[in-house]
Amino acid sequence: MGPDDDGVAGITGDRLADERRIEGELTESTNPGGALWALASAGPQLRESAALAADAGLGVLADEGRPRAVVVAGVGTAARTGDILATVAGPRCPVPVLGHRSAGVPGWVGAADVVLAVSASGRSPEALAAAEAAARRGARLVAIGAPDSELQAVAERARAPYVAVPRRAPARLSLWALTIPVLMAGRELGLVPLAEADIAETAKRLDEDAERSRVGADAYVNPAKELALNLAGSIPVVWGSSPLAAIAARRFGDMLAANARYPVVSGELGEVGRGRVGLLDGVFGSLAEGHKDIFADESEEEELTRLRIVLMRDDGLDGDDTAPKPDTRRAEAVATLAERRGVRCDVIPAEGGCALERLASLIAIPDFASVYLAHAHGLDPMRVPAVSEMKDEALGGE
Repeated sequence: MGPDDDGVAGITGDRLADERRIEGELTESTNPGGALWALASAGPQLRESAALAADAGLGVLADEGRPRAVVVAGVGTAARTGDILATVAGPRCPVPVLGHRSAGVPGWVGAADVVLAVSASGRSPEALAAAEAAARRGARLVAIGAPDSELQAVAERARAPYVAVPRRAPARLSLWALTIPVLMAGRELGLVPLAEADIAETAKRLDEDAERSRVGADAYVNPAKELALNLAGSIPVVWGSSPLAAIAARRFGDMLAANARYPVVSGELGEVGRGRVGLLDGVFGSLAEGHKDIFADESEEEELTRLRIVLMRDDGLDGDDTAPKPDTRRAEAVATLAERRGVRCDVIPAEGGCALERLASLIAIPDFASVYLAHAHGLDPMRVPAVSEMKDEALGGE
């Protein structure tokens, strides 16, 4: 199935018809090398990457003691790994963990600091420049990326540990393969209390959510397909109720934009409570209920595009005294405000016994939903022409 006559894929607003569209697109386009396969392999990705990191000599980080600060350098999904490290480490992390998304490293970085340079391809100009700058300044360096890449060569010249992560899919579909080495480096530095059981339970959670989200499961038992159908034809607004949930919210925003090409508003409830919550009263929120184009032909009148709230809710772990308890009142207030205005709201609760597993529980199903929504519109998530063209225009194809 493809776009309809006016070039817009035929999301109809009829739930049964849209579900059949998703199934039809999957029947025609899904293959073992596609986006769904990559997401279904998240658990194996995590296990493989953990084994590779364990063999990469990260123990030297512990031998040299705690750093003054940790800089995680990279862009896109690589940058998200730094956000995850800072969030999983939590407010009691003994040193600052800073993400750096541009070339080089901050001017203050020196011998007392650690730089983690992350690039799925091993060719990112930002990660390469950061690794080279760290080596020049005498900072401790760890690099994570594809085997036999330029980044590996830089790490070898600097005699720094390198975690060679096989690249089997685009970076955004390889989140866990890149994240686990960053977290394991953080553990060696004394920043993250990451137990082997935490890694095992997180991988198991990813396996279970992949099974629930499998292609052959109908929408009424497949939470990813259900979420995709709920979002079809809407403007998604994805908010997280805590710093950890905000990581998942921004990740879902990234995936909806890249895979389904949907414009998305995403962030943490704490930072949107005084401003962006006003979207509920805008032309795509409550005003859409009574809005009507007086010049429209009634026979051609279409349903207006509406907001759809996705609330990533993390209420914290019972009995965990190491981190402040998330404030649940704002999440409850947003759900109430949306209901009053007739704006529909999907709530995704965090589950699991550790921060990493809870994060995985908020990411896995929305990841699948973004791909199902892409297929519903006849889009191939593995090909994003605008990204390739931008690289050609801006970077000469690098």
